[in-house]
Amino acid sequence: MVELLVAYKDDPAGYNMAKHLASNMKKTSDDILRGTHYDLLIISTPAISADWLGEQYDNYDGFIFLSKHASEAGIPALTCHSTGNFSQAMYGGQDSQVAVPHPDLQKIYLQTLYSNKSYFPGFDITIEATHHGPTMLSKPTIFVEVGTTLSQWNDIELCGRVATLVHQVMSNPIPRHPVAICFGGTHYSTKFTTEIIKGKHALGTVVPKHALEYLDEKMLRHILARNSMANTAILDWKGLGTYKKKVFEMLNSTDLEVLKI
Repeated sequence: MVELLVAYKDDPAGYNMAKHLASNMKKTSDDILRGTHYDLLIISTPAISADWLGEQYDNYDGFIFLSKHASEAGIPALTCHSTGNFSQAMYGGQDSQVAVPHPDLQKIYLQTLYSNKSYFPGFDITIEATHHGPTMLSKPTIFVEVGTTLSQWNDIELCGRVATLVHQVMSNPIPRHPVAICFGGTHYSTKFTTEIIKGKHALGTVVPKHALEYLDEKMLRHILARNSMANTAILDWKGLGTYKKKVFEMLNSTDLEVLKI
């Protein structure tokens, strides 16, 4: 299997990670940088709108986007998340469409980050709920992000350290895990992050509490189709709020094992 790493040239964190990895790769006539275990592409348009990659580079088994992470809180963070929109597409992708997640790679990457956390003092290591584009890619898609301000995005040493761990993960076989779709909780879910790092499950699409109002039968069928590798649903029970009954009843009509945490 060969995966394509992708970075937007005007994204400082993504570009710094890509430059670090590119130093040991060979450029081809089609702008692809070839590596032993993965290839790399630097694109001239934003990563969140890169739905076009699927048609042009359909020979790859998955897409890993190297990117900056931003938040109003400004807390330094290293994050990883699947992509998708549960309602209107405000930041790339299509309305009410989620991408195929990349659960096993996400799990190993987060575990690798966590085991090297001493190299990232003061940083939160966390997953994020599924959000933004691209959403149309038919291959597994994941964002690997360095945050949270210009200071971190432009820190060549920091971005290089993260890129080194990406290389480490991509250079070894990715073990398989049971996969769960997640429902509830905040955008930065401590419970789901803990499950990825210390639990047995890898995680597919993560539907946060604030998106549950848009969950209907059609959307659930779409999520299940995009998460065909999943056999479990994990519920942040307290984090479902007023949607407990709705979500539980909808999931009981599926073949997923339902776990409350």
